[in-house]
Amino acid sequence: MPSALQGRKVLLGVCGSIAAYKAAPLVRLLVKAGAEVQVILTTSGAAFVTPLTLGTLSKRPVLQGFLKDEQAGEWHNHVHLGLWADVLLVAPASANTLAHFANGFCESLLDAVYLSARCPVVLAPAMDLDMYAHPATTANLVRLRSYGNTVLESPAGELASGLSGPGRMLEPEEIVAALGELRIMN
Repeated sequence: MPSALQGRKVLLGVCGSIAAYKAAPLVRLLVKAGAEVQVILTTSGAAFVTPLTLGTLSKRPVLQGFLKDEQAGEWHNHVHLGLWADVLLVAPASANTLAHFANGFCESLLDAVYLSARCPVVLAPAMDLDMYAHPATTANLVRLRSYGNTVLESPAGELASGLSGPGRMLEPEEIVAALGELRIMN
């Protein structure tokens, strides 16, 4: 039986969170399901996982900033990226990125793509328990849902800080299954 992701164009935003290590198996599973994957790696995300790893698995160069070649004046067209994608998946979605998206801040390539994307947006939050439970984060998630974004709930479990509770990013297999079940991908 063909995958619901077969032939779909997934723009994957990877943000700064310890959960960024899960981006590598996530890319692998998306590609295995038949999706074309283009990764946008934030500066803080690159502190946790390398462009080489994600580029090798996606079979595409990883995008990190607005400029391709500053000397030549070449840039990554955020509008084109938003039009290319069938879905914008941000996993992990950090508290910082969620705040940017909820409030219209545009300080990175990923922010610009989000603000200009016409495709459905799926967010997989990942942060520590207290950050996830903070009223500002809660309000940002409510606002993002009100914009029509899909937020994949963070399950409870052991966190990198040693605390236990909600804030974990879903496992890559769960994210791929959730994408396949969403009507936006059918």
